[in-house]
Amino acid sequence: MAIETNDVVLELLHNERETLLSEWKNKILITDDDPYKEQIRDNGDAMFNLVIQFLLKSEKDLEGYIQQLAFSVAEQRVKAEINIGDFVYNVNIGRSIIHKYLNHADISYQELQEYHEKISYCFDKFLYHAVSRYTDAKDQIIREKTQFIDSTHKDRLTLLGQMTSSFIHEFRNPLTSVQGFIQLLKSEHPTMKYLDIISNELEQLNFRISQFLLLSKKELIGKEKITFSLNELIEEVLIFLYPSILDGKVKILQDLQQEIYLKGYADEIRQVLINIIFNAIDVLTQYRSDPVIEIKSKLTGKGQIKLDIANNGPRIPDHLVSSIFEPFVTTKTLGTGLGLFVCREIIEKHQGKLTCDSDPDRTVFSILLPIVEQKIE
Repeated sequence: MAIETNDVVLELLHNERETLLSEWKNKILITDDDPYKEQIRDNGDAMFNLVIQFLLKSEKDLEGYIQQLAFSVAEQRVKAEINIGDFVYNVNIGRSIIHKYLNHADISYQELQEYHEKISYCFDKFLYHAVSRYTDAKDQIIREKTQFIDSTHKDRLTLLGQMTSSFIHEFRNPLTSVQGFIQLLKSEHPTMKYLDIISNELEQLNFRISQFLLLSKKELIGKEKITFSLNELIEEVLIFLYPSILDGKVKILQDLQQEIYLKGYADEIRQVLINIIFNAIDVLTQYRSDPVIEIKSKLTGKGQIKLDIANNGPRIPDHLVSSIFEPFVTTKTLGTGLGLFVCREIIEKHQGKLTCDSDPDRTVFSILLPIVEQKIE
């Protein structure tokens, strides 16, 4: 009676089992600190048995077992913190060794190719389940670590914000006193030098402090919205910035709609205008001999006013234009990157929109805000 082909292959693998597994173990990559290194041989035995069963039974019958073994080994590899490349290499070493020994079977070439394909499919199926499980487990670990880091980071940011806000409030108290005494000195000694400069510098410092307070949101407590004139507010800002405008020899051009009123926090909108105009002055004095700032407003027909503040300074690169309102993004060497972020927060809080557009000839900051039809007395 002729020996069945399947019996020949199974007998060959059975006879070469120990030699085959020993060769496999000698060639795999394994570290001394691998906590599962003693189970490597057991895993090799299990994989070898899987191949034998795959030759005897149908794929459908073994699908659950392949997945179970793959998941078990993958979880070991995750806990061992082994590189996934090492794991795949070790599995494929076993595949290559089995193929090598299979070539010694006394069967036809066509039958041999069928066995090679079947065994490769078994290994491929195992690797698919193992690598998928390994990747999912790694991703879960990363997600958990990221959530922990984010949680810790947010807690620290919250604490830092509370400390910063408290510090700034404490800092503002003596600053207010100093400003008050400066005003007294100016009234008692109107000819005393440098008082205007000191007063202006204190105003700038107070403005920066207000930016941080707005970030902390604590300044809003007890405040009420008022109706105010946009044109009057722009005039106040230009008067406030007059020393800087004069020093930089900046030409201011205005084309404003008449009698435009807004409802909100006038001091916050004022800070937005100061920030944008002062930034323009700062840039223009460095790059232009003919600095110009153009302030233009027009009604949109949708109950909104569009205020454009343009300057003829250098173009802002595209990658910065798209992120210029994000925190800590700045074009200045010593800038904090918070000014425009605060501006956007304020405008959006007033149901408006702040955008920036820049080309080689001009840079425009556009503010869109809802208006009220008439001033409420």
